Amino acid sequence: MFVSRNFLVVTVRLLTGLAAALLGACASWQAAEPGIGAPLPWSALPGWQGDNLAQAWPALLNSCQKMPARDANWKQICADTALFPDPDEATVRAFFETRFTPHPVTGRDGEPDGLITGYYEPLLFGSLVPTRRFRYPLYKRPDDLVTVDLGELYPELQGKRLRGRLEGHRVVPYYSRADISNGKRPPDSDVLVWVDDPVALFFLEIQGSGRVQLPDGSLMYVGYADQNGYPYVAIGRTLVRSGALKLEDTSMPAIRAWLTAHPDQVETVLNSNPSYVFFAPRAADTTGPVGALNVPLLPERSIAVDPAYIPLGCPVWLDTTLPGSEPAPFQRLEFAQDTGGAIRGPARADLFLGSGDKAERLAGEMRQRGKLYVLLPAERSLN
Repeated sequence: MFVSRNFLVVTVRLLTGLAAALLGACASWQAAEPGIGAPLPWSALPGWQGDNLAQAWPALLNSCQKMPARDANWKQICADTALFPDPDEATVRAFFETRFTPHPVTGRDGEPDGLITGYYEPLLFGSLVPTRRFRYPLYKRPDDLVTVDLGELYPELQGKRLRGRLEGHRVVPYYSRADISNGKRPPDSDVLVWVDDPVALFFLEIQGSGRVQLPDGSLMYVGYADQNGYPYVAIGRTLVRSGALKLEDTSMPAIRAWLTAHPDQVETVLNSNPSYVFFAPRAADTTGPVGALNVPLLPERSIAVDPAYIPLGCPVWLDTTLPGSEPAPFQRLEFAQDTGGAIRGPARADLFLGSGDKAERLAGEMRQRGKLYVLLPAERSLN
């Protein structure tokens, strides 16, 4: 396939700054400022003794489905989990403390903390056929979306992909959200389901997976399939710049309320984010949605991170608060099992909160400061 040289050169320049970080894995990660720092004693982790680590064991087992193939240092760790089929709290704590070493994560500009947000699995209402009510399409990955693996051309960009479409013999950028909403949309044959709320559909793209209830009461489960290649732009930022919302008042409920009160401006505001997400059906099971590591996400034990700074699959100690008039401390062992277009930077995490009204409320309100500590595989004696 012939690829436009100018198109690739621009992309390579944008991505080269991330290449060095992407080459590392858990055990070989090179400390950087900002980024992962020098090892700490376990006593330095705020609240470490207060968490019920046995509840995090299933999340470790999920990471072990993928990590041995990604990082050789995980092979023995994951093999050791088979020795403890039903470990108690003391056993799990000893397991982590003997096989991992905590490292602090420094944020931008040397800050010791960063932004912690939350996400959830939303419920939408839809139909397999379009109707007057159900007229907003949720698309599967379109056939004309081309993916170029840059690692095949530039080894230092292993794992990075370029998305576009063919125009003659050239690869050009794919259609933006505005393009798609203004007529350059995939065919109706690419529609998985039609839903009744464009704002709910937009937020489904941000969450990455969800459920759609059909008229007969059955549920369709959908998850992230691909994206059009454009960077994510937060519509909350758009509303703040326009003066519609104040920065301190920006939250998912506030954004929803503003859009509900201004239906004539919904399309314009949504189109300020050029990123567009395509979906695929997922199995109707009880394991939960699947994250970027391709393992199920567990509520309050899985987080989305920026893999340029924190390797996917690794345990991460999270020290933050939950929103409320009196913020409650939230100090738990998490696993970096997902990514997100808005999750950028070193001390940045998005906490998966599950599904339901409480999860939606917390996710919509959560914009907390917090500290991250990555647990990297410890050096182990050969004796």
